[in-house]
Amino acid sequence: MALRNAVMAALLEGEASGYDLAKRFDTATADFWTSTPQQLYRELERMESEGLIQARVVEQERRPNKRMFSLTPAGREALHAFTARPARPTAIRDELLVKVQAVDSGDEAAVRTSIMERMERARAKLARYERIRDRLLDGRTEQAYLRETDHVGPFLTLMRGRFFEEENLRWGELCLEILDRRAAERDGSPAGPRG
Repeated sequence: MALRNAVMAALLEGEASGYDLAKRFDTATADFWTSTPQQLYRELERMESEGLIQARVVEQERRPNKRMFSLTPAGREALHAFTARPARPTAIRDELLVKVQAVDSGDEAAVRTSIMERMERARAKLARYERIRDRLLDGRTEQAYLRETDHVGPFLTLMRGRFFEEENLRWGELCLEILDRRAAERDGSPAGPRG
């Protein structure tokens, strides 16, 4: 998938500056798509030159002027064409999985540490996703939000990110339990439950 598709999807929420889009990428789409600000600004320039987005300059006092971007009809058509194509299946490409695959021939303690670090990142992301969810719901129930919102996509992608990180935690716990059990069997001591 090209960055431009993620940018156009983000602009469905309305006009935004490059800075606003970078913040959206950092908070709203970080669970499924990342981009550096430099990549984002280069792509905005290309998209504008191709007529997919348009920019207007907003003059500001005491700050540099800013450019506000919005989708053009051609951009909406391109986004529609993108959503109409079948999505390519994803494949897991994860350095941690290679380390876990090699746990028996390497430094088991280092692999355990990597698993625990992944779990900590998952917990941190889940906490951030919960804050985003609370902001989206704004005091409403999920049912009320889904009934009232014009843009359900951000909520659905947020849910996918939450499920992904919850699964990272379950998998990490399973790995650590198995490694604990194997270590206890090697040492001849009983393996107690993880807590």
